[in-house]
Amino acid sequence: MLKWVLLGAVAALFYFWLKRPKLAAAPVPAPPRITEPLPIVPCAYCGVHLPAQDCLEREQRFYCCSAHCNEMDPAGWYGLARWRPSPNFDARPTGIQPELVLIHHISLPPGQFGQNYIGDFFQNKLDPTAHPYFAEIAAQKVSSHFLIERNGLISQFVSVQQRAWHAGESDFLGRKQCNDFAIGVELEGDGETAFTDAQYVALAQLIKVLGNAYTHLSFAGHSDVAPKRKVDPGRHFDWQRLQRENHLLQDQLPFGLEFRA
Repeated sequence: MLKWVLLGAVAALFYFWLKRPKLAAAPVPAPPRITEPLPIVPCAYCGVHLPAQDCLEREQRFYCCSAHCNEMDPAGWYGLARWRPSPNFDARPTGIQPELVLIHHISLPPGQFGQNYIGDFFQNKLDPTAHPYFAEIAAQKVSSHFLIERNGLISQFVSVQQRAWHAGESDFLGRKQCNDFAIGVELEGDGETAFTDAQYVALAQLIKVLGNAYTHLSFAGHSDVAPKRKVDPGRHFDWQRLQRENHLLQDQLPFGLEFRA
């Protein structure tokens, strides 16, 4: 009898051994992860160094805050603009700071918009075979500090601390050679088409930044300083809107608020 009891006990133990939960194999610890050091970059405005992930990136430039991105940096470049450096510039005369914002219009080919040829022209990269008109102008060496496209995009070609080549022979209230003391702003336009709301908004944004850098700027059109040669920005540029939206004083607009023919 005892033999059968022992056999039953052994059988029960064997049964429960077969049915026991399988023990999971102990996990193999993963090798320690080697983390790459965070890249440290300087703010393009103030120079403070921060991890790139903590900065605001703008066209591979880094800013520690949005306020610094929306300012003119110490080298004379606007953070929110697309930078397309032009070789067509030289130094302003010693002791001369910008005092005038000179407004132009330009379209390439004439009467056509959105082709991206204007930037090529200012950078001496215009393909003279791309349009018959380009063969006439491709060898010219000209530039402007800023271009505002029809969609409001702002590009900068020359530091505002340098002299861009945009005014040519010119006279502002008896002061000749306006390039010496002017900031050139080109609006994409042809003189026959109204400028866009986006362009006026971008222009106001730019004027605010310029005003933070240079106090009491005057404003004029290319036709005001070179009336025998130029007609831009033309009869469609709204000087009253410029004054109203930028809170300009009367003496900042010495040629008045009327549309120019």
